[in-house]
Amino acid sequence: MSLIRVQLPDGSVKELAAGSTPLDVAKSISPRLASAAIVARVRPLGGDAAATATSSTEPDAEAAMYSGENSHGARLVDLSAPLNEDVALELLTEKDPDALKVLRHSAAHVLATAVLELFPETKLGHGPATDAGFFYDFYRPTPFTPEDLEKIEEKMAEVVARDEKFIREWEPRDEGLARFKADNDFMKVHFIERFTQPGEQISLYRNGAFVDFCRGPHVPSTGRVKAFKVTNLAGAYWLGDEKNPQLQRVYGTAFFSKKELDEHFARLEEAAKRDHRVLGKQLDLFSIQELAGAGLIFWHPKGAMIRKVMEDWMREECIHRGYDLVYTPHVMRVNLWQTSGHEGFYAQNFFTKMELDDADYRLKPMNCPGHILIYKNSPKSYRDLPVRYAELGNVYRYERSGTMHGLLRVRGFTQDDAHIFCTPEQIEDEVAACIDFAQAVLKTFGFHEFKVELSTWDPKDRQSYAGSDEKWELAISSLENVLKRKGIPYRTIPGEAAFYGPKIDVKLVDALGRLWQLSTVQFDFNLPARFELEYVGEDGERHQPVMVHRALFGSVERFFGVLIEHYAGAFPLWLAPVQVGLVPISERHVEYAQKVQQQLQNSGLRVELDARNEKMNARIRDFTLQKVPYVLVMGDKEAEANTVSVRTRGKGDQGQMLLDEFAAKAKNLVEEKSIEL
Repeated sequence: MSLIRVQLPDGSVKELAAGSTPLDVAKSISPRLASAAIVARVRPLGGDAAATATSSTEPDAEAAMYSGENSHGARLVDLSAPLNEDVALELLTEKDPDALKVLRHSAAHVLATAVLELFPETKLGHGPATDAGFFYDFYRPTPFTPEDLEKIEEKMAEVVARDEKFIREWEPRDEGLARFKADNDFMKVHFIERFTQPGEQISLYRNGAFVDFCRGPHVPSTGRVKAFKVTNLAGAYWLGDEKNPQLQRVYGTAFFSKKELDEHFARLEEAAKRDHRVLGKQLDLFSIQELAGAGLIFWHPKGAMIRKVMEDWMREECIHRGYDLVYTPHVMRVNLWQTSGHEGFYAQNFFTKMELDDADYRLKPMNCPGHILIYKNSPKSYRDLPVRYAELGNVYRYERSGTMHGLLRVRGFTQDDAHIFCTPEQIEDEVAACIDFAQAVLKTFGFHEFKVELSTWDPKDRQSYAGSDEKWELAISSLENVLKRKGIPYRTIPGEAAFYGPKIDVKLVDALGRLWQLSTVQFDFNLPARFELEYVGEDGERHQPVMVHRALFGSVERFFGVLIEHYAGAFPLWLAPVQVGLVPISERHVEYAQKVQQQLQNSGLRVELDARNEKMNARIRDFTLQKVPYVLVMGDKEAEANTVSVRTRGKGDQGQMLLDEFAAKAKNLVEEKSIEL
């Protein structure tokens, strides 16, 4: 009998018969662990212990669903998976985020089982886990109704009660393709053809009579999917192309306990209160005008003031960190985008070409080719490098109808773009400086938690990426070195790189614990080659620089939308469009209020005086509804003593304070960029 070695997280090693399963390992440790285990994470013995499994997120879930392992060789496997080689093994319980992803993917299979039992004519797409739950795409000529969703949820409960085991099966690829083609399951045929090769065995998962093409892993049985909810229904075009059939996407969520499920919906209720689209209208910050077009933002005076503060801070910080500010045109010739490669790799996201007198033009979807032309406009020496160009530039991308969402996904936006041209020896220091800058942005704007992902390429999908294998490996290792050097934990996400190079994504965590993708730092060895960029080295020879793309707000619009929801519209004093509201008790106190207004404005504060012929409490309430940080009330006593009666947002009446004292306090809070009042 051959034996294998299984190393546990504490470093101890167990010797087991080849073919033993993670569940066997769990049972050998304790029955309690065997009962609690959900899934296992394994990696070849001697691999990177810091590696973690890949995750699937909604926009790119198709590829993630069918990928087996990350760049370090770590992968998630069923508790019933046979182990036939020496491995390092972790048994994941409900406490591990990856276990929740597996639960949700299994819940998607339960959903598909229920749908086919109720509506057997339905054809299946894919059903990945997402950060918020799961979804499954279905093709069915008859639309689902709200009543259908109720029936589906009831049927899911029956599937859970049956406690059917999730069993992995294997089938020759040709047989599987023939069977799915015979059943006209065109989406499954696509997945098999895309993610498997001729001659391979394909992976299937069965629970009861339901069978799905899937690489898993799954929880041990449907009975583990106890706390779930079908949430809503949406349309989705097959492969994201409006020329293809429209699918019905059923969304749901699942947790390990009813308590967690209830807490989730409580967070959703709070999120609805913070919806930036609702608050944007209530606080008169921005609008989207139907007459002008979808996905185009109109910044109203109060929103524009916040934008100015954000952009002023960013520009000043860029200059402080050694960047030069530049501006580039909004439209450029198609030839430029052909040279950059965007015309081939990114054409679906461009607006339609414009035919002008001398050539076809495109609205720019990004700033990088413009910055490259500025770099190329004059000779560069190694002494000039690194060259750092920064631009808050308006860009335009064709987002499909139905994908746009308030400020978060638009067709015209302002990207706080920067591009760094440097020597290969400088690249890691420049990337590290970009990460430091990203952390400074988050801290300054009140975000104290973030998560980092390293997006790499998929060598099997060679046509989607430019550059040689060697350059990709160099670029990936450079980004890895920076993250390790700075001691930043990260997840590796294969197949999510830009076509020109790998990237580091910094995702902030907001007040509700939600992740937002904003800051990104990208390594690019491709565009310098395409544009034949050069610098003269210390040896007197011509060399090609490498390039870093970085955006820290991501886009001003998206970052602003996240700020609105993070603060529920109650912005810190330094960001608030109106920082101080003034309420004179009666008409005879207006003169003193005007004196207060002038003094506070001289201190650099944004002040609004409400001298309307309205009751005092009504005017105070209006400022309160507008979430103004400070409301100062003044009458005879205040005018005589040169004081103000201070009402602080969230704290109420704070009593009287000398005007000079209040002005100094407020000015200090603004200068410190304090989050607290």
